[in-house]
Amino acid sequence: QVQLAESGGGSVQSGGSLRLSCATSGYIYSNYYMGWFRQAPGKGREGVAAADNAGRTAYAASVKGRFTITRDNAKNTLYLQMNSLKPEDTAMYFCAATPAYSSGNYYARALQQDEYEYWGQGTQVTVSS
Repeated sequence: QVQLAESGGGSVQSGGSLRLSCATSGYIYSNYYMGWFRQAPGKGREGVAAADNAGRTAYAASVKGRFTITRDNAKNTLYLQMNSLKPEDTAMYFCAATPAYSSGNYYARALQQDEYEYWGQGTQVTVSS
């Protein structure tokens, strides 16, 4: 049974930093593609960052240069380092996983929520001005 558990959310002031973690279990982590998504109140879920199992990463334009996604295959854990946080980054952040795929363009699919099969419960990030 695939399980994803996010942690590391909290409240920070604008310009601050947070590191989110996603602990995974129940599957061979190195065979899966991973992603971070977020959902602000009253808005749809959007892709933030993604990482495949071969070193490729993808970022939403709104976070590029501020957020960094990394994966530790030895610890079966995914991270999202968030720097220079802005009030508009306030949202529930979700970790997602899907089995690695060989067809299609990774970068076109990586930030699409429909491409992911498994989801965590989320961790809240609140950034105040």
